[in-house]
Amino acid sequence: MCNTKTTVIGFIGTGVMGKSMAGHLIKAGYKVLVYNRTPARAQGLIDNGAIWKETVSEISLESDVIITMVGYPQDVKEIYLGEEGILHYAKEETYVIDMTTSSPILAREIHEKASQKNIHALDAPVSGGDVGAQKATLAIMVGGNKKDFDTMKPILELMGTNIVLQGEAGSGQHTKMCNQIAIASNMIGVCEAMVYAKQAGLNQNTVLQSIETGAAGSWSLSNLAPRMIKGDFEPGFYIKHFIKDMGIALESAEEMKLSTPGLKLAKSLYDNLANEGAQNSGTQALYKLLDKQLLHLS
Repeated sequence: MCNTKTTVIGFIGTGVMGKSMAGHLIKAGYKVLVYNRTPARAQGLIDNGAIWKETVSEISLESDVIITMVGYPQDVKEIYLGEEGILHYAKEETYVIDMTTSSPILAREIHEKASQKNIHALDAPVSGGDVGAQKATLAIMVGGNKKDFDTMKPILELMGTNIVLQGEAGSGQHTKMCNQIAIASNMIGVCEAMVYAKQAGLNQNTVLQSIETGAAGSWSLSNLAPRMIKGDFEPGFYIKHFIKDMGIALESAEEMKLSTPGLKLAKSLYDNLANEGAQNSGTQALYKLLDKQLLHLS
């Protein structure tokens, strides 16, 4: 396994992040089969050597390793467990790696059903946004068996630099929820800081230069605040997907009888943005909402 001459990798979901992730596998020399609901989004990969497949079942039948990077838990469920899904068609000893941010409960269900068919399943959601995907510096949080993790790690290392086995199936998704909870409140702080700097008549770029290397430093501050200042709200990570993630985190927290007030506040603000039609903007567009609220107060 992981031999670039013999291992065939199927990649399902070639959107904002998936296209870069699959691209690294092609550059490494793997034969990569691709499928995406919107074929045009896979064209760049096809131009660089990927092989287009018309269905998930075709990918499943022909691949030794299958990686999925789709939008929502319902997409994951359909792709893995549906009548035309991966687990109905994949060969025994296939490795399946779901890198979507999804439900820990669903991850465990997929792992259990895969095991019954002698298929190796890992849940491996990522963090780092479009920049991390492009640079192959993603943080990859993995749940599953250690032996399967060790076998697949060389492939994961082509897409990320911080790759940690967190525990049994579902642990990767639980870890990603921790990540999203931390980001949710942090994004409010980053946006408020930039709005405050603007209102105080400061140069936002020089403010950022001072604060990003101190105690306030964060990935969002260094990577997304510059986009806010430029008025660039294109998606590195869609608001609609962040809302989905926060919803999963809230459900998981409630199951554990855990209160998450910061998460609830962040989700309510992003829900407002989505209701205003910004669901396809990047998460840094929260800046616009807070800046507009300031105008309404003044």
